[in-house]
Formats: sequence, structure tokens, C-alpha cells
Amino acid sequence: MTRITRILVPTDFSPTADAALEYAWVLAERFGASLQLLHVLDDPFVADGMAAEAYISEAPALRTAMLDDARDRLRHRATLRGAAGTPIETEVLFGHGARTIAEYAADRNADLIVMGTHGRTGFAHLLLGSVAERLVRTAPCPVLTVRHPAERKRRTEHAYDVEHLPA
Repeated sequence: MTRITRILVPTDFSPTADAALEYAWVLAERFGASLQLLHVLDDPFVADGMAAEAYISEAPALRTAMLDDARDRLRHRATLRGAAGTPIETEVLFGHGARTIAEYAADRNADLIVMGTHGRTGFAHLLLGSVAERLVRTAPCPVLTVRHPAERKRRTEHAYDVEHLPA
């Protein structure tokens, strides 16, 4: 059995991603693992179907502001829980959702990815797709998906006592 030492938590700053971060904190504390918080800003150069002209019109000042804002939001989340002894890194990258997350996980030797899933179905899923769904197919390590807190209340959920998981 592989030991969990590095947990990657991609976030889009949604309540669903925050719920996944809570799961990741518990797992990191239980296994003595480090956390890596990652936010991926969409980059028109690598986004499917976007032309480079869309990027050129984007002001460098706007990109810098987006990057600074994302870094601040990650730092805030990294200190919310205040888990003593849990090493945590934060990083913001420009890229394309699932592909960038999978590459980052491989580069950083992540043992587990914990991420939220919005649970979109039907037409919304068809239009927007699912980063979590694509990541599950392409990730170099296991992926634990966490549903939106409101979705968990509406549907039956299997609960596991993570406090008693074997180390």
C-alpha cells in the first residue's frame, strides 16, 4: 500500500472546493501528509478552441491582478484551519483545468488529489463539462471527489470514519 505523504487540493474558491479542502485537512492530519493548494487560471493560449487574438486583447495589468487575487485567496485558505504541523504550499498557474492539474500532480509526486465536484448534470454538464471527471481519467494518482455541501444533504451518502483509517 502506498503511503500518503502529499495531497494536492485544486480549488476554484467555490463552497464545493472549500468542502474538499476540509476533507484534505483531515486526511493530511491523519496521515501526517503535506498539502498543496493549487488554483489554475484559464489561459486562452492553452484553452481549447480559443484563438490567440483573445489573449492579446487581455491587458497585462489584468493578468497580474488576477494572479495577485488568486494568490491572496490561496494564502487565506492556507491559514483558515491553522493546522499546526501540516506543511502547506500554495501555487497559482495559468493553464487549462484538468490538464494543468494532472501535470502539476505528476511533477510534484502527489499521492492523492482531493477536489470538489459541482455535480452538474444534463445540459449544464454537456456545455461546461467537468474538470473533476476529466481529472479522474487522466490523473497520475487517485482522486477523491467531494460533492457540494447542499448536494450531500439531498442524497444518501456513505460516511466513513477517517479517524480510524489505518496509517
